[in-house]
Amino acid sequence: MTAPVPAVPDVPAPDLFPDAFPTDAFPRSVWTERPPTLPAAAWTTETTHRDGQQGGLPLTTEVGLQIYDLMGAFTGQSGAIRQAEFFVYRPADRAMLEGALERWRGGHPVEPTTWIRATRQDAELVAGLGVRETGMLASASDYHTFHKFTPGGRAQAARTYLDAVQAVLDAGLRPRLHLEDATRAPREFILPFVAQVQRLAAGYPAGQAPKFRVCDTMGLGLPLENVAWPRSVPGMMDALREAGVPGELLEFHPHNDTHLVVANSLAAVMAGCAAVNGTLLGKGERTGNAPLEGVLLHLCGMGLSPAPDFTGLNALAELYGALGQGVPAKYPLYGRDAHRTRAGIHADGLNKFWPMYAPFDVPALLGRPLELSLTRDSGLAGLIFLIKQHTGVELPKTDARLRALHAGLTAGFDAGRQTAVEWEEIVDRVQALLAGVVRSGA
Repeated sequence: MTAPVPAVPDVPAPDLFPDAFPTDAFPRSVWTERPPTLPAAAWTTETTHRDGQQGGLPLTTEVGLQIYDLMGAFTGQSGAIRQAEFFVYRPADRAMLEGALERWRGGHPVEPTTWIRATRQDAELVAGLGVRETGMLASASDYHTFHKFTPGGRAQAARTYLDAVQAVLDAGLRPRLHLEDATRAPREFILPFVAQVQRLAAGYPAGQAPKFRVCDTMGLGLPLENVAWPRSVPGMMDALREAGVPGELLEFHPHNDTHLVVANSLAAVMAGCAAVNGTLLGKGERTGNAPLEGVLLHLCGMGLSPAPDFTGLNALAELYGALGQGVPAKYPLYGRDAHRTRAGIHADGLNKFWPMYAPFDVPALLGRPLELSLTRDSGLAGLIFLIKQHTGVELPKTDARLRALHAGLTAGFDAGRQTAVEWEEIVDRVQALLAGVVRSGA
């Protein structure tokens, strides 16, 4: 006998899941059970002045310090971004670092660190620069250790790196080992090497305890637990923590080659890694680094980080645009079209109840408007939304003047127009249409 099909019950009021989708904050993770490996807090570190520049950002000293200042305004006292790394090889990079160190000593919230190759010569280069920590490139996969060094091989690479670690420790700095290409690296290299670094550092002050940055250099890691080493990001984090590396000394540095950069970052955090390294607005080599604003949006929602000032990144997006390095139009959160609709059904929803087609309170939390471009599919609803958005006047669909304006736009599309109509093109006609109409709320 077929079981009865339950009826959909009616309710007196909608359930908008306010715990998950608060009206005044980014969406929240409502845990059915808090993951036992989740760190008590999580944060990010910045690599715009290193990996972002390496990926094509044209940074002069002045522009580099502008970005550093905007980074500080964004993070404020939230602790969302704790460190930023700098190159040290060119005069302009050294000047950026010196300017950043001066600002940091004056209260800037983001600590400057450096990036070097893991050689004794480079370690000696940073010894007197005034930083407390330096990153060290320690290529970990056989793709690198067998083909980058002469003679090649794992043991030779490890000896070179450990010699540099010794020099950094002797200089009184904390070493941060960047395990390059870790998601293609053998367990038999990473775990013994990490153990050797820890043993080497054991005789030094606790403030010099080494950090380990797991680098998904080619974006090949997966956010999946049951995938074999080396591609499982949570699996590698589990192994490193089991090897005695505390979560607060782990970082994850992913690239976006296969579209998984944010998912992998969250998987790393879920597995106990406390820090994600990337760049604001995702600048970086090839497809870019982890976009820290996207990672932080979710870390805030997971209850792991206080919210920084997301409205502050509009100025950074403008600066990148002026450099010819603007974010793509459809780039999430800060792209020109990230919150722009063109469909009439979406515009109608925005008119009736705007949260229907907005992921959160975009104007309040990002300082960006919900926007609309008129196309042949926007309908009267699109025109109503656009007029209200720019003038405060909400016209009914039956308004004869509104319908006449819409008919004129439709005729243009019927005649072959392919591009959208933006507000600037119709503002004069709308103002003439609205002559004598009282604004809503006036």
